[in-house]
Amino acid sequence: MPVEDVRIFGLSGSEPFADAMAAHLGIERAAHEERDFEDGEHKARPLVSVRGRQVYVVHALYGGDGYSVNDKLARLLFFCGACRDAGAVSVTAVCPYLCYARKDRKTKARDPVTTRYVAQLFEALGIDRVMTLEIHNLVAFQNAFRCPSEHLDCHRLFVERLLELTAERTFVVISPDAGGTKRAAGFRRILASACGNNVDSAFVEKYRSRGEVTGEKLVGDVTDKTAIIVDDLIASGGTMLRAARAARDNGAMAVYAVATHGLFAGEANSVFSDPVFERVLISNSVPAFRLTAPAATGRLEVIDVAPLFGEAVGRIETGGSLVELLGTET
Repeated sequence: MPVEDVRIFGLSGSEPFADAMAAHLGIERAAHEERDFEDGEHKARPLVSVRGRQVYVVHALYGGDGYSVNDKLARLLFFCGACRDAGAVSVTAVCPYLCYARKDRKTKARDPVTTRYVAQLFEALGIDRVMTLEIHNLVAFQNAFRCPSEHLDCHRLFVERLLELTAERTFVVISPDAGGTKRAAGFRRILASACGNNVDSAFVEKYRSRGEVTGEKLVGDVTDKTAIIVDDLIASGGTMLRAARAARDNGAMAVYAVATHGLFAGEANSVFSDPVFERVLISNSVPAFRLTAPAATGRLEVIDVAPLFGEAVGRIETGGSLVELLGTET
């Protein structure tokens, strides 16, 4: 099917992201309607024909902008169902940020496995494919969804910007906890290939009990190196701050924080006002509307990933390679 026949919708709050995706493909975002009723219910429908079309529905499932996570999830599911009922050949849910992805296993007795429950909701509505960005636990995500799932990352984009920001080529990539070492290793491989130098690795110990995080020890050599702390998301930023201070205390020349999703909840404004950070790089999967302190926003840089999603859609529709797009190993 030609890309021109694809329908890309952007639900409330996600229109700019969908616009940029569509622009990358040389098409326009498809029109739709969303109506709220006095009792809190709502309805949404496409305003153009989707019969016989490949439909992509864009909605980042973060809380804010007047809607809770659950509001956005319900709106996405209902709209995808409406497109399916209206005769779409296939419906892909495009979630730059996918909610409940962190609760992917039982850590206490009788815990829910919410990632799997969300996957079952998507499948119940007949959604054919899910496309998302930088999931907390990729294996759990892939096992939760029985429909095809496309997992994108923007590590190449972060590396390109980092190499523009610093002439220094002696890097160390740090995982802020032992559980993120595989993610950091993938980032380190791309960075080493791009800069042509060997890139060292390190990680910081982290223990969580009853909501309290402890652990200060850094494992690895960071002395006289530019430290890149890599994680999938920033919530309050406490984990990043611990890792940044550990890197500085152990002799790092500069510290950059890199995370795909910037939620910036809780004490994030005070955390990222700390001069320990040279720069904080995130994607636009979640608008950084909670980060308001001038000292914090002055260090923040947002990388646009909408063209990456647009390119992924184009390759899916034309038989191109996502492996080549992301630079991942087969």
